[in-house]
Amino acid sequence: MNKGMVDTACGTCSNMDCLIKKNYQSPVVSTFTEHRKEIRCKKGQQFIMEGAPVTGLFFVLKGSVKVLRTGLHGKEQIVRFAKEGEIIGHRGFTTEESYPISAIALEDCTLCYFAKDRLQEVLKTDPLFTYDLMLFYANELSKSEVKVKSLSQMTVRERVIDTLLYVYRKFGQDNDFISIILSRREYADYAGTTEEQVIRAFSALKKENLIVARGKRIGIVQLESLQKEISEHNFYLDS
Repeated sequence: MNKGMVDTACGTCSNMDCLIKKNYQSPVVSTFTEHRKEIRCKKGQQFIMEGAPVTGLFFVLKGSVKVLRTGLHGKEQIVRFAKEGEIIGHRGFTTEESYPISAIALEDCTLCYFAKDRLQEVLKTDPLFTYDLMLFYANELSKSEVKVKSLSQMTVRERVIDTLLYVYRKFGQDNDFISIILSRREYADYAGTTEEQVIRAFSALKKENLIVARGKRIGIVQLESLQKEISEHNFYLDS
């Protein structure tokens, strides 16, 4: 990883989904961003290791990331995917001394890193920024609760569809295919099932003309039909 100090990136950044950018007009926040570090990660590179001491927060400037944790019997579970503007590492930031998750770049990424101590100083002095971060935590908790509920109540097919719709909402679709390329294993690790079950589910959905597949690439053909199939759970409404 290449690290380097950047003085003006937050001021010129156009990503309004970033919590830092939203609060950049605050003198406290803008001064704080002068201490930002930029980290570049290659595809497949891990930049947070589960169990490592918490040192700060990462914001995705460019690229996409998968966030994982170790489940039962050492099996990896993908907690979520993150794109530009989203925060990584917040789960261990406030109360825990070690990261409860790992994070790996899905493609070449540029990350903005903010040290824990400096960020805590900002939270103590800027109430609006602190409030926005609190709302972010509340929203993340709600999403986690929805996912736990879906894993317990949905069939394998429904979980695969829910995962497809989640990835579609997160990254969009371009030229008939979802914009990000994920392996069948990655779909399975998010859906809480096996790679073999994902392959079977994709095969069935393809035969029903609900999706198209070409190698690792997946495209949604009948969006409303997929939404309708899991509409009783209302999970597809959550992003």
